[in-house]
Amino acid sequence: MGEISNTDLLNLVQACIREDRESQKKLYKLFYGYAMSICLRYSQTREEATEVLNDGFLKIFTKVSKYNPEKSFKGWVRRIMINTALDNYRHNLKHYYAHDVTELEPDTTIQSVEAQLGYEDLIRLVQELSPAYRTVFNLYVIDGYTHEEIAEILSISVGTSKSNLSKARANLQARLKKSLKDEYRKYA
Repeated sequence: MGEISNTDLLNLVQACIREDRESQKKLYKLFYGYAMSICLRYSQTREEATEVLNDGFLKIFTKVSKYNPEKSFKGWVRRIMINTALDNYRHNLKHYYAHDVTELEPDTTIQSVEAQLGYEDLIRLVQELSPAYRTVFNLYVIDGYTHEEIAEILSISVGTSKSNLSKARANLQARLKKSLKDEYRKYA
């Protein structure tokens, strides 16, 4: 996200309220990277993330007059993108299938390999999680929601939220370990 003063941002928001297309384009470019990083975490593919991103920006532009200038605009964008990703998840829930976790080896932790993998690699691994695991993982680990809040948002039980998080972590650990073994084989 480029640097922009609060005053310039508020002027840009006001122009977007007036439906000024150039200002909407500037706002889109200004927040594209930040918003896309959120959408990628909640989506299985880049195409799905782009769809969520575009839906999110549509919501931003149609609801920009409801933005409270006393609060962070970046935080407002974040909340809209997360909610749009969750709407997409709920809409596509009937198409998703839960994946069983097999062959887990508990000696590998996310923290132990995080430094060895790049951001793109981690996002790719999170995207490979089943939608239910990916959504709970993102809400809890990345976005700081409690299990009670996640249960309410997704209309699941607190126990299901905790179980999905546990399975997501285990699945990521297994995938991270496999990824490291594959990397090792490449250079061995």
